[in-house]
Amino acid sequence: MIKPVFIFFVLAASLLSACQTSGKGYRISGSAEGKESGMVYLQQFRDKMYFTIDSSAIQEGKFKFQGKVEMPALYALQLKDAEDNQPFFLDNSQITATLSADGTLKTEGSPSQDLYQSVVDQVNEEDFDIKGLVAAHPASNVTAYILYRNFSWRLEPDTLENLASQLDSSLSESPYIEELREIISTLRTVEVGKTAPDFTLPDPEGNPFTLSSLKGQYVLIDFWASWCPPCRAENPNVVVAYNQYKDKGFTVLGVSLDREKQNWLDGIAQDQLTWHHVSDLKFWDSAPAALYGIRAIPSNLLIDREGVIIAKNLREEALQEKLAEIFGK
Repeated sequence: MIKPVFIFFVLAASLLSACQTSGKGYRISGSAEGKESGMVYLQQFRDKMYFTIDSSAIQEGKFKFQGKVEMPALYALQLKDAEDNQPFFLDNSQITATLSADGTLKTEGSPSQDLYQSVVDQVNEEDFDIKGLVAAHPASNVTAYILYRNFSWRLEPDTLENLASQLDSSLSESPYIEELREIISTLRTVEVGKTAPDFTLPDPEGNPFTLSSLKGQYVLIDFWASWCPPCRAENPNVVVAYNQYKDKGFTVLGVSLDREKQNWLDGIAQDQLTWHHVSDLKFWDSAPAALYGIRAIPSNLLIDREGVIIAKNLREEALQEKLAEIFGK
């Protein structure tokens, strides 16, 4: 049976393609509910962050932006002093935008945003049809973004490369595709069977600690952060595994993507993580995360006594089963 979401992909294809080939610029006519004055900022998403590229004063609840994008891409609107921004896909078209009193954004006139909005709440579901999206919209930068942002950490390099090869050549210079190429290249260096790249980071006392110093043991390289609820939920499982096999040649190296040292230390203490820990406190700019192509946490890699990667992303029962296979129960 064809999924309803795929049917939408097909019906919207011609409209989206027409918008993307438009040579005209964009014009955003906006309103901010409950705001007679103030500022609105237009932000561009790049390098995993949003950067302000334009601003507009609110006059009697209205604001405007105009310009031109090389191709539809992810942007955001943010009210001055607002805690969060509101992402949307920006086309070269006439767009009506409403920032509501509850902080949400509604837009009309951007086919790319319509497509993005129709799938954004589904892309992280296990059965999302990414192949159907690629087949229906190979020339859409929305597709490129979703493949890069939501699937680069879920699919193997060969699958990612195959899907990327089905995208239209018009997207060859898309920043999302450029990022995806780099991610694929990195993921190939940390596939099962490859030697784990070495790295050195400060431990909680500020002393340098090197992965290769653990050679001779089976090591679970565990990427986590104190601010990550799924990581904290998985920690008790890792504690059980560590306590059961630590005297048989198994250890854990926790690599934190925290920003605040005290939060990191508190997380270690609260979850009773009594193994080795390191962090450069650089959040998603963590050097080992980039080295290993980590796009989501919790993530882990299990390496053998010689430093060769033998498994990836072992969680819950999968971790216990793999260690039982190696060491016996």
